[in-house]
Amino acid sequence: MEELRDARGLTEAEAIARYRSKNYPKPALTADIVVFTRACEKWQVLLIRRKGHLFLGKLAFPGGFANENEPIEQTAARELEEETGVSGLALRLVDVFSAPGRDPRGWTVSAAFMAVVDQKPAVHAGDDAADAFWLDLDQIDAAQLAFDHAQILKRAAEMLPDAAPC
Repeated sequence: MEELRDARGLTEAEAIARYRSKNYPKPALTADIVVFTRACEKWQVLLIRRKGHLFLGKLAFPGGFANENEPIEQTAARELEEETGVSGLALRLVDVFSAPGRDPRGWTVSAAFMAVVDQKPAVHAGDDAADAFWLDLDQIDAAQLAFDHAQILKRAAEMLPDAAPC
């Protein structure tokens, strides 16, 4: 069977050989993780306080840059554990955040994940986090959050199930 050729007359192998990745700028890829728990009717969120620049001292979700050849789901699990000590959660994709300027360092795309846990795991700060703690959702001021984490929180909170009564 003859190999398929595109409009330029190239086979797939020939097209790959001519491809130049330098012609296509690449964003940095990150993961952000929103972990919720509830105490009676109140939702709580796991936050960190940033230990370094950018947004030194601001509140943020655990997260960080993907390593080369690392699936983004693995990035999310790794960053959550490195920054808070929490592991083994079932993470689900919230959305992808890619607005220009969302990170002052340059073009950065983040896959945001969330988890809802029944039992609040103990947390401790590690890696890029100066502190890790739980905060009531209704006590979070969007102005305290780094990057576009207020938008991530809003989108993740829309996906929360109804709270069960105590």
